[in-house]
Amino acid sequence: MPDHRASVLWWSPVDRGVIEVAGYRPTRTVRRARSKFEIRVNTAFDQVIRACADPRRPGAWIDQDIIASYTELHRLGWVHSVEAWDGDELAGGLYGVAIGGLFAGESMFHHKTDGSKAAVAGLIELLDDEYAAERVFDIQWVTEHLATMGAISIPREEYVARVRRALPLPLPKAFS
Repeated sequence: MPDHRASVLWWSPVDRGVIEVAGYRPTRTVRRARSKFEIRVNTAFDQVIRACADPRRPGAWIDQDIIASYTELHRLGWVHSVEAWDGDELAGGLYGVAIGGLFAGESMFHHKTDGSKAAVAGLIELLDDEYAAERVFDIQWVTEHLATMGAISIPREEYVARVRRALPLPLPKAFS
């Protein structure tokens, strides 16, 4: 995250937010939201990161340096966008870093109601493969919104152990 006193800050919270991929059971509300949108990967990365960076959003933290860095990481194949589309209209989405079996979500947005829910649910579908039990979907910390989607907090030690097991896994097909 950017900070005006240092170039970049690295966060390692005591408790980390994750969504379990294996055995994920979306609520009726999430299933309904997901059914309204088509999920696409990496078709509108620039639009997604710029929507996430909208300075009118509460707690906006994504500046031009972050956009430039993550755009380069996207070009190199490390960062991906997952998008919820309503016809030709981008309704919501998220972007994050994918390394092996780890997907570290960085930020999400919605232009239409349930657009971000659909993108998160779509991402979980993409991660749900033969390695789902070992994959880590890192959401940083649990918010009210993400808690409704099954997000939980786990202790740092458990998180680090899970990430160590996840990193050697192959990327999900959608990101390779």
